[in-house]
Amino acid sequence: MAEVIKMPRLSDTMTEGVIAAWHKKVGDTVKKGEILAEIETDKATMELESYKDGTLLKLGADKGGKIQVDDLLCIIGAPGEDISSLTAGGGGAEQQNKEQGTGNTEVKAEAAPAPAAAPAPAQGGGSSMDLSKMEEVVLMPRLSDTMTEGVIASWHKKVGDAVKKGEVLADIETDKATMELESYKNGTLLYQGAQPGAKIAVNDLLCIIGEQGKVDVDAIVAASKGGSAPAAGGEQSNKEQGTGNTEVKAESAPAAAATNSDGRVKASPLAKAMAKEKGIDLSQVPGSGDGGRITKSDIDNFKPQQQQQQAAPAAAQQAAAPAAKSAPAFVANGQEGYNDTNVSQMRKVIAKRLGESKFSAPHFYLTMEINMDKAMEARASMNEVSPVKISFNDMVIKAVALALRAHPAVNSSWMGDFIRTYQHVHIGMAVAIEDGLIVPVIRFADQKTLSQISAEAKELAGKAKSKKLQPNEFTGNTFTISNLGMMDIDEFTAIINPPDSAILAVGRIKEVVVRKGDGFGVSNVMKVTLSCDHRSVDGAVGAGFLQTFKKYLENPVTMLV
Repeated sequence: MAEVIKMPRLSDTMTEGVIAAWHKKVGDTVKKGEILAEIETDKATMELESYKDGTLLKLGADKGGKIQVDDLLCIIGAPGEDISSLTAGGGGAEQQNKEQGTGNTEVKAEAAPAPAAAPAPAQGGGSSMDLSKMEEVVLMPRLSDTMTEGVIASWHKKVGDAVKKGEVLADIETDKATMELESYKNGTLLYQGAQPGAKIAVNDLLCIIGEQGKVDVDAIVAASKGGSAPAAGGEQSNKEQGTGNTEVKAESAPAAAATNSDGRVKASPLAKAMAKEKGIDLSQVPGSGDGGRITKSDIDNFKPQQQQQQAAPAAAQQAAAPAAKSAPAFVANGQEGYNDTNVSQMRKVIAKRLGESKFSAPHFYLTMEINMDKAMEARASMNEVSPVKISFNDMVIKAVALALRAHPAVNSSWMGDFIRTYQHVHIGMAVAIEDGLIVPVIRFADQKTLSQISAEAKELAGKAKSKKLQPNEFTGNTFTISNLGMMDIDEFTAIINPPDSAILAVGRIKEVVVRKGDGFGVSNVMKVTLSCDHRSVDGAVGAGFLQTFKKYLENPVTMLV
């Protein structure tokens, strides 16, 4: 009997899956355990195995299509078996879509002749070609849950190269990391959708792989760009505008600064203010306004070199004249300026997520001083026997993990209608990299030794800086630590990293003079600040967590019990 295979939930946050590739086509024999398809989820691309034997009778969507969780993925049954009863529910929807599509086509056909004077668009085939259903087309996949576009870090193949299934095509920079994209078919690379450094939106054309001479590359590229070529009239118009602008500049250049009969320069108030601010001599600026009046655009377009060249003869004449008693006017050497830097994928997501956190979660802050004398002694002793060097940050991670186990209310997330308290402790540690910030996660940190935490932290930090982190290594945190002590920062406040309810900001260890017995002595003190989401963590709960954290660091031997 035929059986419906539904789209499974392959990750905890998955709501729909995209068909990256089908390994079987309709009519093929399928055996239990064979790979049916590759499903792109919000986390990664995963292989889906068949759990029954039979023949593939129907596909729920073609390659590139989206299917909601628990919707029809495919049907497997006996050859020639009637499956109309299993697909009856979807038939009406498909027919309705077709009817709507036909209706839209008719409306466009009637509306098209109206603008008679406009040039007809080129026949690119964009409206009739569905790229997601073409086997030769490779679209930009969604490589992380928040990815909207990818940047081509580098191509491993160039146009004309032979490509085999499993070979790395390109390195794609996402908002999380730089990841290798493997080819899922054999063929020849016929087209690249962008050069290294360029951006491609998710599900836009990445490249074309097929047989040379059997794939209409031009038609596919035209379809991906909407199928319309730039109008010749537009180019001509631009050329005419360009020519016009050139003529205006040519006419205005020779114009000298117009003056009144009393010798005052004619200029708009704004132009005068700008010239004074930039240190420009108005008498040297050619005016393009009525009667040679100097305008704002004249100041904007004026170059200091021009002023210096024109002022040189005047300066020679003034040298022969008696020196004036007044101080010479200041002339700026250079112009005001700025540089615009394109925002990376990672920076966009940092801005979006932390902006949402700061303005949606009501933050409050708790600061505490911790005496680190015993922690410094314990670290020196442990490093004599530890296989890896233990840092103060490793000790902070361990102390936080144990404190979270004692105060589970801090190890939680605000979910809107309920608060989710985690039974596991996964500590995220903020790592600064060239493009921004990423948070590798040490899982089950409360169960690991200091040596294990140290080794894993070093490995994850190295992967983060080389952009080699995998999705499972930077997701799933229940609490985050941000440490700027190594940069001599005394104390700071951090923005909560969603979906956590708190983040700990760690400052440097510094020597302070304190009263000891009848005299004074020096102690090593570290300041920490806990940022809490007041929706899920109350002030007393956060304070209790910090007290426990302080006890562990001020008496490190308790962390080893």
